[in-house]
Amino acid sequence: MRRILLGTLLRAPLTEPAPSDDDPELRALGLELKENVGALFGGSLSIRMVDAGSCNGCELEIHALNNPFYDLERFGLKFVASPRHADVLLVTGPVTRNMREALERTHDATPSPKWVVAAGDCALNGGVFSGGPAIVGGVGEVVPVALHIPGCPPTPLQLLKGLLALTRGPRDRSFNK
Repeated sequence: MRRILLGTLLRAPLTEPAPSDDDPELRALGLELKENVGALFGGSLSIRMVDAGSCNGCELEIHALNNPFYDLERFGLKFVASPRHADVLLVTGPVTRNMREALERTHDATPSPKWVVAAGDCALNGGVFSGGPAIVGGVGEVVPVALHIPGCPPTPLQLLKGLLALTRGPRDRSFNK
């Protein structure tokens, strides 16, 4: 037992390296995102996250957007607790039969104009859960989707790129990287 504990203490952490403070891609993305959010929403874009039945992989990456490395709020984006305060619904996972009505009600409670973003492969078509007896399908089968961010799960950088594509306008809503 001591050998296992000592080995655990001496081994390096099994996490990905943090983005560098001067990452030019992240800085450029952030500046453009902040400009777009400022122009479209007066400086602040509110996001309500909805888990429609996922495995929580996408949620871990979305939560990373709030950590000090990505710091989503410096770009003028923030997560809100109520759909009544949201501009964007960020939906993850396949829609389960138990979550269908909750997703519809959340969509209805979000004031117009609103955007729905389906994050992750499961949100597109059910992913690995597709065809299961408890699965309705992708988010687009329940509510209209403005943008899909692919990935299993999408990285925080991919999520930022997707939100940037969303704020650029209809010509960039075909985001697929």
